[in-house]
Amino acid sequence: MTEDIFVRIRGGYNQFTKAEKKVADYILGNPREALFKSITELAETCGVGDTSVFRFCKTMKCRGYQEFKMLLSLSLNQGSQGVGQMEGEIELEDSFEQVASKVLSSNIKALEETRSLLKEKEFQQVIQAFHQADRICFYGVGTSMSTAMKAADKFLKIEPKVYCVEDSHKQAMMASTMKPREVAVIFSYSGATKDTIHVARLAKKAGAVIVCVTRFVKSPLTAFGDLILLCGANESPLQAGSSSAEISQLFLIDLLYTEYYRRYFEQCSVNNEKTSASVMEKLC
Repeated sequence: MTEDIFVRIRGGYNQFTKAEKKVADYILGNPREALFKSITELAETCGVGDTSVFRFCKTMKCRGYQEFKMLLSLSLNQGSQGVGQMEGEIELEDSFEQVASKVLSSNIKALEETRSLLKEKEFQQVIQAFHQADRICFYGVGTSMSTAMKAADKFLKIEPKVYCVEDSHKQAMMASTMKPREVAVIFSYSGATKDTIHVARLAKKAGAVIVCVTRFVKSPLTAFGDLILLCGANESPLQAGSSSAEISQLFLIDLLYTEYYRRYFEQCSVNNEKTSASVMEKLC
């Protein structure tokens, strides 16, 4: 069994710095809330800097914040502090009916929360940025890479200026050559993936407009963002790449596509007819 992170925190408490004790106090008192916060959000809540949170994680013998959250999630699931299983989490004793209901509920909740987080003004600014752009580049790593590819595939039907490459090195090269009249759309649930942040930094330096599609309004990624679209799924480290997180991002993609098509219907409909006809003979 994995060592209880709460035991580890209490055991080393008297050796913490003043800032680390603030982080420890919050986590001990609010473990569930801490689990779903970005490193920047946790730092702000505790009234310390990001580096203090990172230093706390290192003191806990973790390689970084994500590994710490992994251990925190494991401790919660093992029933530490009497918290037991997180609400809606599937348990081994569940019946098939309960499993189906919980999976459905988590996906519906993710969509509803994503809808509630939408800010129309910022959303319309993204649509406008897409229209004015000479090039739209979609970026992501891991599960977010598949989401970025789906976004590019969808928009390619109506807009020829979209691009997406899978390899992280090629993404970095593409980001470094972007221009002021171009848009980089970057998908990252955590907003803390190193390759993704690297791409954002390069694209920002090149002068591109940065659109972040992420869970957390404040993260290392959003520090580079000009426009931010939030997805509403809560995903613990043990659920990395969960379908609810992807579904919430796909909802935003569908909404962007639909609104863009509606706003610029005349040109989009022409492009849609051309792209549809181009693959027609390949279909059975």
